[in-house]
Amino acid sequence: MREAILLMLGLCLLAGCGADGRQTYAGYVEAEPLRLAPGRSGYLDSVSVERGDEVDAGAALFAVDAASEEAALAAAEARHAAAQARNEDLRKGSRDEELAVYRAQLDQARAASELSAAQLQRQQALYARDAVSREALDQAQSAVARDRARVRELQAAIASAELAARDDALRAAGDEARAAAAVVREAQAQLAQKQVQAPAGGRIEDIYFRPGEWVAAGQPVLALLPPQNRHLRFFVPETALGGLQLGQAIRAHCDGCAEPVDARIRFIAASAEYTPPVLYSREQRARLVYRVEAQPSAEASLSLRPGQPVDIELLP
Repeated sequence: MREAILLMLGLCLLAGCGADGRQTYAGYVEAEPLRLAPGRSGYLDSVSVERGDEVDAGAALFAVDAASEEAALAAAEARHAAAQARNEDLRKGSRDEELAVYRAQLDQARAASELSAAQLQRQQALYARDAVSREALDQAQSAVARDRARVRELQAAIASAELAARDDALRAAGDEARAAAAVVREAQAQLAQKQVQAPAGGRIEDIYFRPGEWVAAGQPVLALLPPQNRHLRFFVPETALGGLQLGQAIRAHCDGCAEPVDARIRFIAASAEYTPPVLYSREQRARLVYRVEAQPSAEASLSLRPGQPVDIELLP
């Protein structure tokens, strides 16, 4: 009889009865805010929100001074533009102005070749009549060979100038442009770490720094509480565990709530709390309690406040 009385007293510490006689369990609203920090250190430049503000996902929250990252990005973009220009220039070949110079030189070389050929004919005729020496004839022949070689040289130069660069030079220029683009992306990523947006909609719970203060990388600047990060926490005795299962529906009642809040159990602790190290008797087992957590819908959780006491009713 004494053991039964002690067991009922232990249960009454955790559970109560509603007005309609249904058993309820005492609990409270637990919150898990997101503590948002910059990815890189610096002086806090601006905070775009105030404590208590409701923000949407993607809203600007705060920014850290990013002068060095902006300069690095500008330099990287300039190097990328230069590398792209070199790559495109190699693919195009020489410009029209450069080709015009080569063609003018070729015209001059052809004229010189025609002149030397005519002079050779005259020298050959004079040599046949013994009017000139063999040396003069040799000089005329050499001039013809020289001028014809110059024509062939300029023709080859024009053909080469009209082509794009060699494959290995093009590959090297392409690799250089891609490397420069990667540096730009890295600089953009570093700059983005100085500007923090809301990863989800929610309420600004706290602000830890103000503009002008130094913030280390990874150090939270503010706390954001999305609706889905509110949940219900309550404790049930060991004897009630058999009636609980994950996904089970519960209903929470709280003072000042216009309507009860429905939720579903998402967690049941495997280990007991508030228990002596060794169990000797039935009355000591009555002191065993297990933590249970339930998740309401995001819309329903908006009516809940962290730390708010609630009465939990298990639904069939």
